[in-house]
Amino acid sequence: MKIIVVASLAFSLVNFRGRLLKDMVANGHEVMACAPDDDRVVAAQLAAMGIGFRVMPMARAGLNPLADTRTLAWLVSLFRKQRPDLVLAYTQKPIVYAGIASRIAGGIRYFAMCSGLGHAFADNGARWLRWLVAALYRVALKRAEGVFVFNADDRGEMLRHQMIRPDMLVVQVPGTGVDLQYYTAVPVQPGPPRFLMISRLLSSKGLSEYVEAARRIRKRHPHVRFRLLGPLDPNPAGIGMAQIEAWAAEGVIEYLGEVRDVRPSLAAASVFVLPSWYREGLPRSILEAMAMGRPVITTDMPGCREPIDEGSNGLLVAPRNVELLEAAMMRFVRQPGLAATMGASARRTAIGRFSVQRVNEILLSTMQLFAPVGAVPLPPKLSGRAPHLAA
Repeated sequence: MKIIVVASLAFSLVNFRGRLLKDMVANGHEVMACAPDDDRVVAAQLAAMGIGFRVMPMARAGLNPLADTRTLAWLVSLFRKQRPDLVLAYTQKPIVYAGIASRIAGGIRYFAMCSGLGHAFADNGARWLRWLVAALYRVALKRAEGVFVFNADDRGEMLRHQMIRPDMLVVQVPGTGVDLQYYTAVPVQPGPPRFLMISRLLSSKGLSEYVEAARRIRKRHPHVRFRLLGPLDPNPAGIGMAQIEAWAAEGVIEYLGEVRDVRPSLAAASVFVLPSWYREGLPRSILEAMAMGRPVITTDMPGCREPIDEGSNGLLVAPRNVELLEAAMMRFVRQPGLAATMGASARRTAIGRFSVQRVNEILLSTMQLFAPVGAVPLPPKLSGRAPHLAA
């Protein structure tokens, strides 16, 4: 088949979907990928896999009707010229505009991968924005052959807002999966605890809560270190570099900037922290940390809580609660051996539930892109009465 994969960030094509794209090619398919940023490094990596790359005009953030119309028109033109057999899109804008474009172009099998519903569906999200996003999803997914979700909450939310039909095929996959040969277990280093948060620099990721908890702990335990890694984000909820530098100058956190390989930072950490109150799918950063043998402190929120076995491989705290976040961190300060014990359990969880091979088998089988001998059974088509989603 000829397949087009539409993304909102070029780097995600190799970092999050690289193994999936390779598996598509290995199964004899012709693959093209699209993203809005002209990343020459990614283009070269994709070319080495035998995958074409096109730069798509799209603003990752914002609701500019003229810019979004241009994105839609570009995708319609691409689909009409390339005549793909199947289109797979992930993240919000690609799902919406690739879905509408596939309907306009006609004759295309369309699948959407919903890696989270985003800030529009958070508790503090604006009602008008939620209504608009739901309406766009409704149009985009009307003819979709299937929708992949990352957690057990998103299908119910999508049904509640009439974004999908009750009879639509919805399959839960264990996130993007993690390559266990790339993210290998590394022993926790002895010494004072070293906490690490990896995320885009957004307030909804719990960044202010992380900094405040760090500030309180360092007043009593100045030897404990708190690190932050991640890129700036153009979203209106983004936290600017001036604020990050002020926190660093205060001595509360160490900012590590943005990197393409997070493994050295995870290896140097004792505990991974993601106090997000954003509407996550299933954060890849959590899976990477667990694969490398790091316990996780995160929030009891859709997506974030999926991989956590409370008290075994990590700890869950209420969102936007600095006191509980501080208390969870203090457990690792007071119990020096806890990070290694929980970290070993986290690695076992990653092996048993979140390998990229397992995820890709589900994705490719569902889309009828391969049928390997001895493959795991497909998750069932989900009905409104299903007591749970297949993992």
